[in-house]
Amino acid sequence: MNVVVFGASGMVGQGVLRACLLDPTVSSVLVVGRRPLGITHPKLTEVSHDDFTDLSAIGDRLTGLDACFYCLGVSSTGMSEAEYTRVTYDFTLAAAHAVLAASPGPTFTYVSGEGTDSTEQGRTMWARVKGRTENALLALPMNAYMFRPGYIQPRHGAVSRTRSYRVMYTLTSWGYPLLHRLVPAHTTTTEHLGRAMLAVTRAGVTESRVLYSKDINRLGT
Repeated sequence: MNVVVFGASGMVGQGVLRACLLDPTVSSVLVVGRRPLGITHPKLTEVSHDDFTDLSAIGDRLTGLDACFYCLGVSSTGMSEAEYTRVTYDFTLAAAHAVLAASPGPTFTYVSGEGTDSTEQGRTMWARVKGRTENALLALPMNAYMFRPGYIQPRHGAVSRTRSYRVMYTLTSWGYPLLHRLVPAHTTTTEHLGRAMLAVTRAGVTESRVLYSKDINRLGT
């Protein structure tokens, strides 16, 4: 299986990339990003690209793909709806259309979040934009899966690029086992998320197109 990962430098993307490199069914991993990851692996190829609203310049690199793992995203804190929409909706749909044009019929997995608003009408800005993005992806002619994790605990060295999140994870990592026991339906790890995203590329694993933490933990175990 040949796959591409967007957002591999982020915490979730790191977990997904690790799962891909470890999985024997994955033959090659293409990473599209703005800067090198600083790692090497026989399966790994990196492509540098700056404009995520237009991927035509690297379209030839997206051929022969079986799956796209889209993990690129930002916090909505301090952003206007227009700014957040550009990163969350425009970037994502540009990637989906580019992958679909170059490799018809791929599996496309999108990391959304618990609380996403599928009606696109709620008061919470990020939830509306995520909902709009999910709906647009689900309308495309491909096998699209929306992942809506709640709290995600980093594993195996995965690190958030947001400083406040790094501090939070450092302070709370010791209590994750208890948190998971108390609210297992709302907690998961980068390891389970990466494995679950790989799992949905296999036929018959799940009929649901929208997956929550409990589904992620089941598929990723």
